[in-house]
Amino acid sequence: MRITSMFARRGYNIDSLAVGPTERHDVSRVTLRVDCEQHLLEQIEKQMHKLVNVLRVAELVAGESVERELALIKVTAPPERRAELLALAEVFHARVADLGPETLVFEVVGAPEEIDSFEELVRPHGVKELVRTGRIGLTRASDRKGIKRRQDVLR
Repeated sequence: MRITSMFARRGYNIDSLAVGPTERHDVSRVTLRVDCEQHLLEQIEKQMHKLVNVLRVAELVAGESVERELALIKVTAPPERRAELLALAEVFHARVADLGPETLVFEVVGAPEEIDSFEELVRPHGVKELVRTGRIGLTRASDRKGIKRRQDVLR
């Protein structure tokens, strides 16, 4: 609440917000996606550090982090159209989360762009409902720059 209030007071726009538990039972992680210039991002980070109970603020840089999003999409799926929808789902590694007489609910996990693409392809079939979590992310397990440097040294 304090974080979103701080954003609202200063007129910052939040593109995506996800909150959930972490490996520590007493700590939650807030993942925010904002589309802004670097100097504004630095101001946001400074303001967040001032909030009580904020332990750490870190920027996840594209290419140096893993981003995922979850979507549940309920699609009109009469029996004669299901094979086509299931083939699309297989390409995107989507799974059927629920099955009704005339609808399918797909669960899709992936990069936000992949979910956008899946949504675009199933939309002509009739999207009845759609919900997305917003982005979550972590820094990569390996330092890709460091790996490249080590490979260059070995050559």
